[in-house]
Amino acid sequence: MCGWPLLVLWALLPATAAGNPGRSYPHRVVLDPEGKYWLHWGRQGERLAFRLEVRTNGYVGFGFSPTGSMAAADIVVGGVAHGRPYLQDYFTNADRELEKDAQQDYHLDYAMENSTHTVIEFSRELHTCDVNDKSLTDSTVRVIWAYHHDDPGESGPKYHDLNRGTRSLRLLNPEKANVVSTVLPYFDLVNQNVPIPNKGTTYWCQMFKIPTFQEKHHVIKVEPIIERGHENLVHHILVYQCNSNFNDSVLDFGHECYHPNMPDAFLTCETVIFAWGIGGEGFTYPPHVGLSLGMPLDPRYVLLEVHYDNPARRKGLIDSSGLRVFYTTDIRRYDAGVIEAGLWVSLFHTIPPGMPEFRSEGHCTLECLEEALGAEKPSGIHVFAVLLHAHLAGKGIRLRHFRKGEEMKLLAYDDDYDFNFQEFQYLGEEQTILPGDNLITECRYNTKDRAVMTWGGLSTRNEMCLSYLLYYPRVNLTRCSSIPDIMEQLQFIGVKEIYRPVTTWPFIIKSPKQYRNLSFMDAMNKFKWTKKEGLSFNKLVLSLPVNVRCSKTDNAEWSIQGMTALPPDIKRPYEAEPLVCEKAASPPLHGIFSLRLLTCALLLGSMLSTQGL
Repeated sequence: MCGWPLLVLWALLPATAAGNPGRSYPHRVVLDPEGKYWLHWGRQGERLAFRLEVRTNGYVGFGFSPTGSMAAADIVVGGVAHGRPYLQDYFTNADRELEKDAQQDYHLDYAMENSTHTVIEFSRELHTCDVNDKSLTDSTVRVIWAYHHDDPGESGPKYHDLNRGTRSLRLLNPEKANVVSTVLPYFDLVNQNVPIPNKGTTYWCQMFKIPTFQEKHHVIKVEPIIERGHENLVHHILVYQCNSNFNDSVLDFGHECYHPNMPDAFLTCETVIFAWGIGGEGFTYPPHVGLSLGMPLDPRYVLLEVHYDNPARRKGLIDSSGLRVFYTTDIRRYDAGVIEAGLWVSLFHTIPPGMPEFRSEGHCTLECLEEALGAEKPSGIHVFAVLLHAHLAGKGIRLRHFRKGEEMKLLAYDDDYDFNFQEFQYLGEEQTILPGDNLITECRYNTKDRAVMTWGGLSTRNEMCLSYLLYYPRVNLTRCSSIPDIMEQLQFIGVKEIYRPVTTWPFIIKSPKQYRNLSFMDAMNKFKWTKKEGLSFNKLVLSLPVNVRCSKTDNAEWSIQGMTALPPDIKRPYEAEPLVCEKAASPPLHGIFSLRLLTCALLLGSMLSTQGL
């Protein structure tokens, strides 16, 4: 009789445990400010496995949301009630109403409850073919979490009150083996006693001088140093390489970034060389690559930019967080380089107001890559990580790759871009860029809530469209970018002539009469933008000739510069391959949920039934 072994198994297990733990999870992060909710996760083929450890004896909620709110979210609720585990797949509609999902796609592997905590382990397919589930991709995922001290009743889970939150994560970042010795020398780029204003968002900038080395060294790992208790205050950290022609007086003090009174020296720091985002785990270079220090062309000064997130507007906060940089004299085979590709940061990057979607493109042209790589590395360079970067209006970024007019695999993408979560994406496989290839950084923006033009620039209310490519071996190319012709943009709004020679900035319109003596910025803001006009303008901008920059390490230019017409075969929009939805077979059930025991449970009236499993 099959009921007997079932009862024996229950007798052998603790009253509040079910299943078989032991799976390893390469990633983990604490989701709440008080350290009560821990998330562990890892990929298993075409599935993603999770472990939640939460300080509660009630239910645990977890899910994915397009905006970080409860609206249109994919949610799972689990726990242990009366010694029995449960797991239920839910979704919410646009009005945030919670409903059970008719297709249950989350599979419970383990559950445990003790006097203080609930632990559950479960998994689901990356693509479930369920319209109520979110497909999990390489894009940023807005994770939502909640818990309650009671288990769900007949009417479902009780409202969680303030025990909830959201966090942006990249769940499919490839796992990297820890090949770095813990006894390596290091130096710190750390703020000292920065007073955090009692406002929601602060960007703090501080310049640092790289230690002076008498011989070549390689940076092989960068990890965060977050002041204890400030894990949710420090939101992201960027490190920019700066001009080397400074004296140490620029190191005397920090300042709010993007502020009108920000020191001029900060403006020379343009290329991102490190990035860390909340929930990130530091950055480790591949075992055959390192970032060179100590040589004439290597960084001497860097700018540390720290984003502080203080939504509760707490007063009196003092922070000393930053990054730890590990280095070695055991020189690796290749020097790493960084190429900034995309749209030249300029006021000529224009986005009309009121647009639910507007697309900009920055081109790293075949002429630039032909000349720079052809002269230095005809066999090409190998990209191993990419940072995609826009500002607050940015909603999605893709780095496209063309060779001889044919589009290749995307180098990187983030279709759910979150400005407040930025880190380098490791590529699953290194990608080679050859002389004569084309790169397009394609950005999508949403300006529905803006009444005036959005311009390219440094401020977070300005915009950027950039990709930072980490690659090897290093060549003498730091920037490969473009900007569409401004005069043809102005012709769209009816501008006929500007005052020449240009002696003021922004330059001034001469005709027609309605724009006379206005700056080009004022003229574009005066134009009556509608969604229809914005769409027509977008189509025009994407077809315009572009001015090209192809910059060397010392800011000199390769000979390829000036106005360039784009080849017609790279003007088409990116078309993603359609997802073929074929429901995969369910995974083998673990622990107490083996096939035999599940059959027995069904025959015995679901003795071990779990809610929704």
